[in-house]
Amino acid sequence: MAKMKSSAGAALIAVLAIVIALMFGCAEADLNKQPQKAQISVITKKQGPVFWAEVEQGAQAAAKEFNVDVSFDAPENESDIDVQIALVEEAVENADALVLAASDYNALVPAAQKAKDAGMPVIIIDSALNSENIDAFVGTDNVDAGRKLGESLVEKVGNKCRIVIMSFVKGTATANQRETGFREAAGLYPYIEVLDTLYCNSDEYLAEQLTKEALNAEPDIDAFVCLNAFGTVGAARAIDELGLAGRVKIIGFDSSTAEVKYLEKGVIQSLVIQNPFNMGYLGVKYAHDALNNEQVPENYNTGSTTIDRENMYFPENQKLLFPFTD
Repeated sequence: MAKMKSSAGAALIAVLAIVIALMFGCAEADLNKQPQKAQISVITKKQGPVFWAEVEQGAQAAAKEFNVDVSFDAPENESDIDVQIALVEEAVENADALVLAASDYNALVPAAQKAKDAGMPVIIIDSALNSENIDAFVGTDNVDAGRKLGESLVEKVGNKCRIVIMSFVKGTATANQRETGFREAAGLYPYIEVLDTLYCNSDEYLAEQLTKEALNAEPDIDAFVCLNAFGTVGAARAIDELGLAGRVKIIGFDSSTAEVKYLEKGVIQSLVIQNPFNMGYLGVKYAHDALNNEQVPENYNTGSTTIDRENMYFPENQKLLFPFTD
C-alpha cells in the first residue's frame, strides 16, 4: 500500500513538473513574440559640428518618446558624397526607416530610391532631395532664410555696397536655395554689387584663406554674406586677424559657439539661425509615424530667426543660441 502511495506521489510531482515547464515555455515564447523596436537610421552631412549635435539631440528625444532605436552616422567631410551614399546603402540593409540630410541634391537620389524600393519610409531633413518619392521633408525654408540674409545686409551695411558670398558645397540644395533667396532680396537694390560666390566646402580654414585672398584682390569689399557656419567662422577669423572688424561686415548663418563669440565681439553683425533640434525630433517622429501607416506632412518648415547684438539676449533667442542649456 505504501509503495502505491509513493508511486502516486511521484507521478503527481512529475505531472506538476511538466505543467510548470510548459507554463515557463509558453511565457518564454510570449516574450519572444514581443515586437522589437523599430530601427531608424539618421544619416547627416558631416561629423562633429554643433548643428548636427543638436539634430541628434532632437532625434534622441523623439526616440525615447516613441520607443524606437536610432543610429547616427555621417561622413567626416560634407564633400564626401560617395561615403554618404555608401552609408545610405548600408542603412537599407540594416534599418527600418531612413532619416537623411542629403549632401547633394541629385547624387543621393538613387540611394534614397533603394530605401523606398526596400519598403522603408524616407524622411529628408535640412537639405532637399531632387525626388518626389519621399515621405516628408523637414527643414528650414532656405529661400526665405536667404531673403533674411539680404534684408539683414541692407539693415547692417546699407543698400549701396560691394559684397562677396561665401557659400559651402557647390550643388548642395541648401546652398543654392539660400543664395537664391539672398539674391532675390539684394536684387531689389541696384547698388548692391555681388562680386563673387566662393565655395569653402564647409571648411572654416579654407573659408578664412578665401576671405583673405578676396580682400587682397578687392580691398574695398564692404561685407561677406556667409551661407553656413563654417564659412561664417572662417570669414570672421580672417576679418578679426586683419583688424578689419566693423569696416568689413559679416552677415552669417547658423549659431556655433565661435559664431556667437564673434557676434558678441562685433566681428559678425548678424546671424540667421535655424532650429536643428526640431529637424532631428520631427525627422524621427515622422519616420515612426510612417512605419505605423500614419499620415505625415509632405513639407514642414522648422523656421529661421535673425539674431544680432541687440536681440541675442532676448529669452526666446537664448534657447536657440544655447540649446544645450536649461
